[in-house]
Amino acid sequence: MRPIIYFLFLFLCFGLSSYAQVNPLRVFERNPDSTASSFQVVRIKDVKLKYVTRGAKLTDPRTVLNRIKPVLKRYKRFTPQSFWDKVNKFGLNINEVAFVNWNAGGDNSVSALANMRFQRNYKFRYLNWNNELRLRYGLNAQEGRQLRKTDDQIRISSTIGFRKDTITSWYYSVKANFNTQFSNGYKYPNRTTPISRFMAPGYLFLGAGTSYIPEGKKFNLYISPITQKATFVLDEQLSNQGVFGVDEGEHLFMEIGFLVTNKWETEVLKNVLMNHRISLYTDYLLSFGNIDVDWELAFNLKVNKYINANVGTHLIFDDDIKFDEVVADDGTVIDPGIPRIQFKQLLGVGLTYDF
Repeated sequence: MRPIIYFLFLFLCFGLSSYAQVNPLRVFERNPDSTASSFQVVRIKDVKLKYVTRGAKLTDPRTVLNRIKPVLKRYKRFTPQSFWDKVNKFGLNINEVAFVNWNAGGDNSVSALANMRFQRNYKFRYLNWNNELRLRYGLNAQEGRQLRKTDDQIRISSTIGFRKDTITSWYYSVKANFNTQFSNGYKYPNRTTPISRFMAPGYLFLGAGTSYIPEGKKFNLYISPITQKATFVLDEQLSNQGVFGVDEGEHLFMEIGFLVTNKWETEVLKNVLMNHRISLYTDYLLSFGNIDVDWELAFNLKVNKYINANVGTHLIFDDDIKFDEVVADDGTVIDPGIPRIQFKQLLGVGLTYDF
């Protein structure tokens, strides 16, 4: 009886131990074709993964050389996005009239007008910063008389604005404008006594207010309830005459007032671009209600990339600029004159170049 119990005990122990062993995954299997006992060939079985690891390369790593093609197109290098908008423009208009045995008569003449415009505008989320420089100069040469100036302008403007969110089009803004001219101005045919010079006059506007700049449109409305206007007359002769609003012998005239400016550029017809700019200013202390107007309106008719025609007008009314002044022989001013509307019309065909 005791041997039977020992036999059952050994059977249960060896049977349970062999059944409890966990068989590992049989990835490798022996080649049944192998005959030598000392050499065996091991093959790898294909194991299908239930969950593919992210980034696993399941393609064939081998490269077929006959499928490779040379790169014929040179791709541009990646450049980071810039929040600056740049404009560089140069234009030259030339008008010429020549006569040979012309029965109706006339004088040969050539006129040229050069203009340059530079813009550096920055816009990102809450900040908007616009900077512009405009330069214009024109000359006219006519047979039988000396060279005359037809246009002269230096204009610099800078406006920086900040808005509270990215939805609104209204900005809290600070604006600065500066205007003057390059060379002497004369009341032709008098070429001995200049009526204006560089920085005589020169105008500086500096103020704070609000700007309305809608998204995607070249429109800018600026309203400033407090703007300081400084008029410079740095020429001694003109300063002693007390022109452009300054007192006699003074070089600076200061005003505090209300300023409204508007710039709008749009395509009214195909290849017809309208450029509008206006500035309205009135002084609080000395002449409230008398509005100084500076208005430019131009239409650019684009022929092609390099040739265009432009038609424009420029209107100025400044209460401090007097006309028809009456001066006695001893130099005393009998009648200081009255302000008048200044008007200029431009028409030309010429070349334009963007760089």
